[in-house]
Amino acid sequence: MARLFLSYSHADEALRSRLETHLAMLKRDGHIETWNDRRLNAGDEFDRGIRAELERADVILLLISPDFLASNYCFDVEVMRAMERHEAGEARVIPVILRHCDWLNAPFGKLLAAPKDGKPVQSWPDLDEAFLDVVRKIRDALPATGHSREPVLRAAVDSQRISEPGPRSSNLRIRQSFTDADRDVFLHDGFDYMARFFEASLEELQARHASIRTTFRRLDANRFTAVVYRAGAAVARCKIALGGMFGSGVTFSYSDQAADNSCNESLSVEADDQGLYFKAMGMASMGRGADRHLTFEGAAEYYWGLLIEPLQRVR
Repeated sequence: MARLFLSYSHADEALRSRLETHLAMLKRDGHIETWNDRRLNAGDEFDRGIRAELERADVILLLISPDFLASNYCFDVEVMRAMERHEAGEARVIPVILRHCDWLNAPFGKLLAAPKDGKPVQSWPDLDEAFLDVVRKIRDALPATGHSREPVLRAAVDSQRISEPGPRSSNLRIRQSFTDADRDVFLHDGFDYMARFFEASLEELQARHASIRTTFRRLDANRFTAVVYRAGAAVARCKIALGGMFGSGVTFSYSDQAADNSCNESLSVEADDQGLYFKAMGMASMGRGADRHLTFEGAAEYYWGLLIEPLQRVR
């Protein structure tokens, strides 16, 4: 059984917990056991306990984010020792990119990261799909790791007796509950992200194609429109708005002049036991993908795909 050490910033606690949920089958099958600093008990010496587990680990997952890179302890202690053990062939380091940051210039920037192509987990349309990709890469890496070996301790830790915390589960997450205020903040932040996403994407579409012209209009805090012209003729239009005919959500219409009480698609805010997400009603896609848990970027990409689909059809 391989021992996995999860190195992360506490700012990414929710994402770390979600990753551990996805590792469940590897645990059930007896392939891995995981450790993170939440396993430390009250009264345990923080630094000593972490260093001991770093030495015992077969696989070290670095959960990378701006907060992780900004943490002196994560970087100076955990990353540096992890890379020493990786380069000595004592453990395998796998960077898991959670959020956009300058990770390629870090000591682990030369390593193949997860998810695929180093695309940050939060940039995937569906968080579960991103973490599934991470788990597959971890599973593929396990045969190359040593099992049932004695941990190799450096002189720095050999010189003192290390007391290990008693065994207990790292599965200490509990069901989260979300208030109406939480949902409203998620909805409004998601809509504002979508507006910025569309404005930037329209500008880039026009810059890349000489025959294309685009317009973006922010009508007010709750509505914006987009139009794409090819050779002067309008080929795609949309209006995206908060609320609309389905109440609290984000609606999409194929007309930039659509009434506020009509739409062709709608995203609602839903929640599971660990987080909030957008869910599509599925009207515009015949129900395909209606079961996906969409992040801000996933929701924006979904609506962007509806807008530019006419430009991508085979004629």
